[in-house]
Amino acid sequence: MKITLKDGSVKEYAQPMSIIDIAKDLSEGLARMACVGEVNGESEDLRTVLSQDCSLNILTAKDEKGLAALRHSASHVMAQAIKRLYPDTKLAIGPSIADGFYYDVDPVNPITAEDLPKIEAEMKKIIKEALPIERFTLPREEAIAFMKEKEEPYKVELIEDLPEGEEISFYRQGEFTDLCAGPHLMNTKDVGKAYKLTSIAGAYWRGNEHNKMLTRIYATAFQKKEELDAYITMMEEAKKRDHRKLGKELGLFMMHEAGPGFPFFLPKGMVLKNTLLDYWREIHKKAGYVEISTPIILNRKLWETSGHWDHYKDNMYTTVIDDEDYAIKPMNCPGGVLVYASEPRSYRDLPLRMGELGLVHRHEKSGQLHGLMRVRCFTQDDAHIFMTPDQIKDEIKGVAHLINEVYSLFGFKYHVELSTRPEDSMGSDEDWEMATDGLRSALDELGLDYVVNEGDGAFYGPKIDFHLEDSIGRTWQCGTIQLDFQLPQRFELEYIGPDGEKHRPIMIHRVAFGSIERFIGILIEHFAGAFPTWLAPVQVKVLPISDKFADYAKKIETQLNEAGIRAEMDTRSEKIGYKIREAQTQKIPYMLVVGQKEEEEGVVSVRSRFAGDEGSRTLDEFIAAIQKEIQEKTIRKVETDSQKK
Repeated sequence: MKITLKDGSVKEYAQPMSIIDIAKDLSEGLARMACVGEVNGESEDLRTVLSQDCSLNILTAKDEKGLAALRHSASHVMAQAIKRLYPDTKLAIGPSIADGFYYDVDPVNPITAEDLPKIEAEMKKIIKEALPIERFTLPREEAIAFMKEKEEPYKVELIEDLPEGEEISFYRQGEFTDLCAGPHLMNTKDVGKAYKLTSIAGAYWRGNEHNKMLTRIYATAFQKKEELDAYITMMEEAKKRDHRKLGKELGLFMMHEAGPGFPFFLPKGMVLKNTLLDYWREIHKKAGYVEISTPIILNRKLWETSGHWDHYKDNMYTTVIDDEDYAIKPMNCPGGVLVYASEPRSYRDLPLRMGELGLVHRHEKSGQLHGLMRVRCFTQDDAHIFMTPDQIKDEIKGVAHLINEVYSLFGFKYHVELSTRPEDSMGSDEDWEMATDGLRSALDELGLDYVVNEGDGAFYGPKIDFHLEDSIGRTWQCGTIQLDFQLPQRFELEYIGPDGEKHRPIMIHRVAFGSIERFIGILIEHFAGAFPTWLAPVQVKVLPISDKFADYAKKIETQLNEAGIRAEMDTRSEKIGYKIREAQTQKIPYMLVVGQKEEEEGVVSVRSRFAGDEGSRTLDEFIAAIQKEIQEKTIRKVETDSQKK
């Protein structure tokens, strides 16, 4: 048996070997750190015995799949602890997720946040007991009987819904057994000490709001305590930056029970939103896009032709007009297609880049709504590019450059994923292969590192996703480039080629911000509400020391606004120290303090969010400096004491 390792070397074994024994043969240190094996690209338990030639990569918690196995095992330890403490609790599911793991449980008496330390303490005992984790399988009927005997109705339902012939596997650790496909660690002691239960929430069984509400216990785990400590610090910082909290404090947006999931933008929030949209228009005009606007409500037949009705109707809001079915658009693309088809097109018109800031509506479940991050209506900065086959690569590269320009402006780092054909898709294998190759070759020519995300493309074509990283290390999927051969075919789009014949254009769907609302939420948390000056709803606060200098302050405020600078005056009869603290709380970039000295000398005393007291300047000097900062869209950093000197 030949085992090809990650580095390309080959190990030969005369007899079948388990992955853990192969790990021990390679290195005792590797065996101690190993979490899971990757055999021919698939995750397998370390206890799995290999008997045929294959490729093998032994993964530790430094690897995504290895960390997922550690967290999945930790979820079983948590479930075992819950069953020990609250024996009548029924278990649902307990997967690993991006930042940790959770388990959905149905307790007889409520489990609250006050119970989490007690569960953690019981987990510690289970880990210390060093219980071997063992895998076994049962035939379908025996598996159902086994879970019925344990009085676990949710597990019985899961087994009954499995396809006929599906292998039904269980994992046992001490007195605890759970239905699970795995993979898992070898022993409870391997979970280690770096875990923490973080919160409790409600969750409908199987995500269906008509089912019973269960208790979901969230947690996380790492291989090393310092990694857990870093994560906890990040989460504490994230709480301070929560866009829902800051959005309320800064007067940017609100939510109301009259429209759950439908955000209200307040005056300052509209300034922020419109400033972003002005920037969007500026860079798209420069990149050769024309702007269009398409209707919010369109006939059902259009959505059937586009394929959205079959693939997306459960997320669409519908209505009846003149006895016909209509849908409120969940995306802008079919409207863009109709604009393209509204007149004859020639190859000389292509590429045709059409941008749209379209308001779309999607029915999201109430439990999934989250501030501006997950809403039921939002503005999508769509663009649709219609082109000839030989223009594909250059257009993709152009979009990638534009998205890079946007993210770089805000100081975001990002990584790229290429997502391929999903199971629920339409179109021929040939079209999908051509589209995927087009995206891949463009990425290669750009020299962008990317990972392939198998099966996560849109139903009409493969896509490139841009995952940006914010200032505290969290990642967000925003920009996307989707190549589409299907909609042009379904709508029979055409252009006249240089040969005088009709040809089918190819279409790119792309966004840079994604949802404007969600992007604003990300920006609020990225900057902790302290926006760059060009983006700040109020750029300057004029602070008269007393009412005696209100006229001079008003004159300064007027001149600033006439110069295109967003300025406000604090007219309250409060001490200047209080006014400064209030302006700082509102994260205003600049404060101009004016009193007798400033009025007599015709100057302003400048305080900034970045450097504190910046001394006196003439108003003209200040206006010129801030106009330059706004025009160049500078991100000015907070200065340290040494930098101030």
